[in-house]
Amino acid sequence: MVSVERVKAEMVGKLIAPALARLTVDTFEDRRYYPPPGTNRRDLMAYFLVMVAMDHRLSRPGRDYEGYVGGELYHGADLLYRLGAEMFERDRSFFYPERLKSITVKDVLNWLMVKGKSGREIRPPDPEVRAELLRDLGVKLEALFNGDPFEIVVRSKGFLRLGVAEGLIDLLKVFKAYQDPVEKKAFLLAKFIERRGIVRFQDPQDKEVPVDNHLTRIALRTGIVDVDRETLERIAANIEFEPFEDAYLRMAVRQAYRLVAQAAGADPFILDDFLWTFGRRCCTLMDPSCASGCGLRCRQSGGCEGNSCVLAPACKAFTDRLYMVPEHKFLNTWWY
Repeated sequence: MVSVERVKAEMVGKLIAPALARLTVDTFEDRRYYPPPGTNRRDLMAYFLVMVAMDHRLSRPGRDYEGYVGGELYHGADLLYRLGAEMFERDRSFFYPERLKSITVKDVLNWLMVKGKSGREIRPPDPEVRAELLRDLGVKLEALFNGDPFEIVVRSKGFLRLGVAEGLIDLLKVFKAYQDPVEKKAFLLAKFIERRGIVRFQDPQDKEVPVDNHLTRIALRTGIVDVDRETLERIAANIEFEPFEDAYLRMAVRQAYRLVAQAAGADPFILDDFLWTFGRRCCTLMDPSCASGCGLRCRQSGGCEGNSCVLAPACKAFTDRLYMVPEHKFLNTWWY
């Protein structure tokens, strides 16, 4: 059983509002990770459509996706987008369907393999899946969108949801990479392209946070989503979830964060900026700040007030360690 706890969500929203007000909004223009300012909208759309399609499960237990680019160490999504920005600078045509439809596993590995800390080659997980997702993008862009990624935006008419299936979120579902029932990648792409000025959505009321493992972990710990004792014990025991269980849980999490955003008076995409960083720097998998103390990275992200987590007054796990669960196990997926 999974339930959305409205009162708790509203408490979290009010606590998080000051941190959101102080947040510096990421414009996604850092040239280490994204195309430079002034890039035309078609090239931008092509870049983000491809990169988000592959932005899933980059690190696995005991096997982090972490390596050096230009002498600097990058981890997880940072490494993926760093390599994406390098490819964009070398060859923008890589992100268009003429190339995508014939991408091979070898192409993916040649692009995304790096030297790790030990000097060994580090490869991304499931390169076969990533290659298939890119080929699927290429074939369907040609067949359905005249080979033009920006055509997706044009057909959406600037809406996230429109009619039966005419808004951006539903148009994306034709691609395998964007078929997560909770629409994580679709809303992440929407956040990127709105922030970069490719589109200004006409229906901001239809925005949702892109729910991944970090956001789900925070939701379970704070108690804005509650689960029955058996489910909590399964999460703590690291027992694999079935796809329908994952979707059911994350859909409840998405609804809970909608309530948090409303209570905070915040754009869900801005809330997501904070939560994703908070999950990586503060409410981490194994060493949350409430247990180990507020480190510099957590402070810099706005996750600490004095010596305490900003969410501590409302957080269920702060007072009941039974709820200090890691995250539900659902590894073999390309949904998020």
